[in-house]
Amino acid sequence: MDVDARHAEELAAQLRAELVERRRTEAAAGRSADGDLEDAVRVLVDERAAILPSPVRAGLRARILRDTVGLGPLEQLLDDPEVEEVMVNGPAEVYVERRGRVETTDVHFADETELRNAIDRILAPLGRRVDELSPMVDARLEDGSRVNVVIPPLAVDGPALSIRRFGAARPGPGELLELGTLSARMHEMLEQAVVGRRSILVSGGTGSGKTTMLNALSSFIGPHERVVTIEDAAELRLRQRHVVRLESRPPSVEGRGEVTIRDLLRNALRMRPDRIIIGEVRGPEALDLLTALNTGHDGALSTVHANSPEDALRRLETLALMAGVGLPHEAIREQVLRGVDLVAHLERRSDGTRLVTEIAEVVRAAGGVAVRAIAAQG
Repeated sequence: MDVDARHAEELAAQLRAELVERRRTEAAAGRSADGDLEDAVRVLVDERAAILPSPVRAGLRARILRDTVGLGPLEQLLDDPEVEEVMVNGPAEVYVERRGRVETTDVHFADETELRNAIDRILAPLGRRVDELSPMVDARLEDGSRVNVVIPPLAVDGPALSIRRFGAARPGPGELLELGTLSARMHEMLEQAVVGRRSILVSGGTGSGKTTMLNALSSFIGPHERVVTIEDAAELRLRQRHVVRLESRPPSVEGRGEVTIRDLLRNALRMRPDRIIIGEVRGPEALDLLTALNTGHDGALSTVHANSPEDALRRLETLALMAGVGLPHEAIREQVLRGVDLVAHLERRSDGTRLVTEIAEVVRAAGGVAVRAIAAQG
């Protein structure tokens, strides 16, 4: 940061502190402090920085407003459409992901207090909060982006904040074909599978593009089908008209009011769905999904964290066992065999590209259930 920029930042911080003090004094004296904030900032800057050129004063006003009601230094990063994710590791370290690559930035917060203020401004409109009693929070922003926060004492080096962005537009199958994520054969195979109401599990690691692929596969669903989506944070953007979107709810600070994916899935079965799409299977709801797939609710789509198609099935079995209903392992494997038809596996390469490396069919084997690759690339 050059000297001029550093001085501008320091001056903006001083003026913002004076602005806060002025409005606090007005409120204490019984005078309304709810006037137009932009006007108050303009008056303050014109008073204290009248000798500065007009463009510099305009920059100061924008910076003060940004740090007062916006997201502080993160605003400039979130204004960049190429930024896919923002990762804050304490006030002094901010990273971004662009085109699948993680990069460091010269953006930082003045101190931990400024970072906590920005976090509070993010969470307040969502009706969520983070404090010593509840030091972690995972929430969805209005634009569909996902925010995760962990504060001390759990985060040793200061508050950790990540914002995973999800724009209004999602690449469809045709765009994924152009990007090379899908081969032409895979595109045709997946389209036929969705239209034919085969149940598909999308597997892969974190950031491999599972949700994007799930959203693309949903475009093959007929326009007249009733679709129910179930997610921890509503990220899917389906193009069909007849869509019911359900989102889980964490417990309150008092530990009440939680609604799990499992609760939503059980309820969804009573909503006359033609299709059920689960954003991610990560717990005992796996058993309810397998039960649904074996009782006439075919054509479901979901994702799971796994390193390969075979690992995806093993993880599904393990998650189903977490339901704790006492079913023998062999019975769950039989439900996996009868309920899941295909596994599409994604990988994220070192250059940031995402690739469907394999589409595998679920088949019976001597050990109970296995996969057989029917398409591969990369």
